[in-house]
Amino acid sequence: MEIFKPINEKKANSKVKRIFNEIKKTRKITKIPNFWKSIAHNPQLLERTWNNLKQIMKDGALDSVTKELIYVAVSITNSCSYCTRSHTFAAKKRGASDEMIKEMIDVVGIANQNNKLVEAYQVEVDKIYK
Repeated sequence: MEIFKPINEKKANSKVKRIFNEIKKTRKITKIPNFWKSIAHNPQLLERTWNNLKQIMKDGALDSVTKELIYVAVSITNSCSYCTRSHTFAAKKRGASDEMIKEMIDVVGIANQNNKLVEAYQVEVDKIYK
């Protein structure tokens, strides 16, 4: 249950409306997702978060599908079901197949398992990796 009621698009102030419109145009969507409506209570946070996301998630050395899959992997590890769902949707929209997503989930599972084993056994980092 949210702490603050999401900002209604029609009732948003002009700055928030401008950012909402940019989000819809950039993402090719007609409705603002709840995440953006929730953080719109702080227009500066909304703007900063949107600008950072836009910059970081665009194609670069990594393509946008890979970036979305990484985002999903981190979201799974952090137990953020909202982000897991929304970025899985975004990854599929950008071309990720179900097989890619299943394989990524397998990697997340084995990485988390092995990370916990390394921490539990307090394994020293090999000299070759330093």
